[in-house]
Order: sequence, then structure tokens, then C-alpha cells
Amino acid sequence: MKRVLWFVAFLLLASSCQGQKSASDPVRQPVFAGQFYPGDPTKLTNAIKAFLDEAKPSTLDEPIAIIAPHAGYVFAGQIIADAYNQVKGKEYDIIVVLGTNHTTAGFDKIAIYPHGAFGTPIGDVEVAGDLADELMKKDPDVIANLAVHAQEHSIEVQLPFVKYLFPKTKILPMIVGAPDIEMCQRFGDAVAGILVGKKVLIIASSDLSHYPRFDDAINVDDKTLNTIATLDLNSIRSVMESQLDRGTPGLVTCACGEAPIIAAIATAKELGATSASVVSYTNSGYTPLGSADRVVGYGSVVIGRGKMTSTKESDTSAIGESYVLNSADKSALLKYARATLVRYFSTETVPLLRRIGHLQKMKRGAFVTLNENGELRGCIGYMMEDRPLGAVVGAMAMQAAFNDPRFQPLREDELSKAEIEISVLTPFTRVKSADDIVLGRDGVVIKKGDKQGVFLPQVATETGWTKDVFLDQLCHKAGLESGDWKNAELFTFQADVFSEPKNH
Repeated sequence: MKRVLWFVAFLLLASSCQGQKSASDPVRQPVFAGQFYPGDPTKLTNAIKAFLDEAKPSTLDEPIAIIAPHAGYVFAGQIIADAYNQVKGKEYDIIVVLGTNHTTAGFDKIAIYPHGAFGTPIGDVEVAGDLADELMKKDPDVIANLAVHAQEHSIEVQLPFVKYLFPKTKILPMIVGAPDIEMCQRFGDAVAGILVGKKVLIIASSDLSHYPRFDDAINVDDKTLNTIATLDLNSIRSVMESQLDRGTPGLVTCACGEAPIIAAIATAKELGATSASVVSYTNSGYTPLGSADRVVGYGSVVIGRGKMTSTKESDTSAIGESYVLNSADKSALLKYARATLVRYFSTETVPLLRRIGHLQKMKRGAFVTLNENGELRGCIGYMMEDRPLGAVVGAMAMQAAFNDPRFQPLREDELSKAEIEISVLTPFTRVKSADDIVLGRDGVVIKKGDKQGVFLPQVATETGWTKDVFLDQLCHKAGLESGDWKNAELFTFQADVFSEPKNH
């Protein structure tokens, strides 16, 4: 297994007049299989099943449209599944898939892929060519343009879920080039006109904020999602523009799919939609593979008519840093660390921590240690207090398994033999000298210049070192000379250490 396979995802995607696909019609082959989502059909199917099994329940009686992210499944797969779970089990005659334009500068129309099919690792998704021809005649803003689709991921990422849930339903795939409200309203009117009497699902493909810090993303995305749920197109544009004008550090967009969102809402309203519900939210900082300093937001929304039941959890409220983990918390974190590794091996994706909300909110550092037959197999930690504890544990489980430079990456056949230990860290306290360090109680961080090293509290107990030897070894780990601890910065912390039962 490649050490950094899971980073790849962050860099990151026809019919005749009688409706039968001709052998000469183009099939757009998947470009981003193996990057944004698993390229292996079995792993992809397993990933979709796992995400849907953990998805938020349906919130609207008669869904007409959904908004779903288009990031890599290791980041946004659960939120994508939350959106599709709103329409799971329903029947549709046609699915309109609206993507955003990431690749073609200056394109401001609506690019349709008019005939043929989109390939996925689990089968082709056929384009409704007859309806595409009819739509181009009715709306001059809609033009055939295969080049805009060639390297675009926003539609491609949606199609494995479409194929899995609606294997025989044809699609109208379009890239909406600009968030022009008048153009989108003309488009909505045209789509409603050609699809009279048909059961229609509209999918808008969009991530949310790019690339603020973790806490700023939560605030920006909350305002964006709540405004989208009003279905007021002018308010949506106004709120997104005003948030950008505030100068939030790192923020370059509130929704990279603003154009398909506006087009989807305009079309859904033409088809009778009267309400919307925000289903779920996360950002890349909540996931095991994200970071806190540069995040992308992901949200799912369902739009339709009928009775609405909101299930969105308040996953972003703060709690006191003095919270003490109880036995249930520790068990949940251990299970999540193992589930993260199991899911990665079987699907090349990772689960999103759910149903233990306070662990999502408490910002703590943590180490994850893997032991095999009583011997160390990997140990890596994260000491900053800027990400939720659950995400840190998942991230460090991945790092310890695959990126500890002292060991070869963990193999799948080793996982059942590996025992997981978690050390949740208290905040750091700077001490005046080594005299303030209590071996066995305190973990220690040393900093001198650009060099830094850390030992967990249990290192002193396990080795039996004296304090001087302990600190000299810590210097060596940091790339310093013996005795450098006497004129370096020293910080102490404690750790709540717990591990799986032997038979886990």
C-alpha cells in the first residue's frame, strides 16, 4: 500500500431520437476513479453501502432536488450519502445532474453532454439524448460542449451513487457556467417544460467554503446553508457576496457550486418545490484526513414539497475543555480508530465520527499507538489543540498504520493482530526547569530553535530511565545534543491512556 495514497484525494470528477444509445455515441470514461473515489468496483460498492448505512434519515416527504458535495469520498463521502439517502428507494424517470465549472475559464453558459453515457467503475450511466436535444432547442443557453465535461469532476463524483441507487435511470448531465439568476430561471422554466408529467430528481453538485480555518468555516458554512434553505435566489447570492466581502482569512468562495445550486433551486421551484431542509454538515477538519488551517466545507440539502422534519445535529457547538472522558467515550474512540482502518482497507475511504457529538467538539491532541505481539508497530501523535478529538484519533490511527517512518505500512492481514492504544493529551504547560517535571506523570515537549521532540508520560515508566537520561533521549529524538534540555523550552502535559481489550 502506498504511504500517501489517502492524500491524493485532497488535490483533487445518449440516446437516439427513440432513446436507444447508438454504438457510435461517446462514453465519457471516468477520469477520477482511484483518486476522488475507489476505482475498484467492489471497494466502490462497499464504500457506498457503508456510507448509506450511516446516513441521516429522510427529512422531506416529496424530494425534488438534493445538493451534495463533490469532494473525494475520504472527505465528503458521508455527506454525499446523507443527500442521496433523502431519495433512496424512490423512483424517477429522469435525473438532472448539475455540475460546476472548475476547468474552462470564461465559460458562462450551460454545457450539456448531449448523447452517450458516463462510465463508472460499477457500470455506465446513460444520457437521455432525446431530452437533451429537446432542451437545447428550448433553451439557447444550453449548448453541447464535451470539452467542458472532459476533465470536470463535479458530475463524475455523483454518478457512482446515481448508478448504485438508480441503475436504469437516464441522466441529463450539465455544467452550469455562471451563477446568473436570470439564466438559471430560464433554464428552470425550460427543464420544467420538457419534463412535464415525469418524475424528476435534480442533483446540484457543490462543496461549500474554500479555504478558511476550521472555526471560520463553521460560521461561514452555517450562514450559507441556512440561506440556501430559504430558496430565495437573490438572498443566496447576496449572502455569499457579503461573506466574501468580510475578508475572512483564506476564504475564496462560499460555495464552489453556487451556479448549479441556483439552477437547481430555480428548476425545483418550477417543478413545485416549496421547502428545503439542511440535512448534514461537516468540513475537512472534522475528517481523519483533514487539517485545521485550510479546510473545505461540505453540506447536504434536500428540496421539495410536503412535510419536512429537520434532523440536522448541532455538531459545531463548543464544550468546556475540562471535559473528562468516561469509559463509554474511550470505548467509542477505540472503536472509531479501528473502524477507520477497517474501512480504509475495504473501501479506500474512512468513516465520519457520528453519534458521540461532544467528541466532535472537544479540541485535544492525541497519540495513537499500534502494538503487535507486545511490540511497537507504529505511533504518531498530533499535539495542537485546533481540531476535534474524534478527527485527531482517526487521523493518527491512519498515520500510525501507514506513515510511521520506522515501520513498513500496516498490511490488512496484520490488522486483526494489532492492538490500539490512545493517549488523549491535556493542554501544554511551560515549566521553568526540569525540576518541575515528574517522571511517569508528565509527558514532555522540548523546543529549541526549529527542532522539537516529545515523549509521552508512559515512556519513563516503560524504560525506567532517570530524569537526565529521559531528557537526553528526548534531545536525541528532537535532533539535539545531550544536555541541550538545560537551555531549551520545556513543556509538560498529562495523558489519559487507554487501549483495546486483548481480544478486541
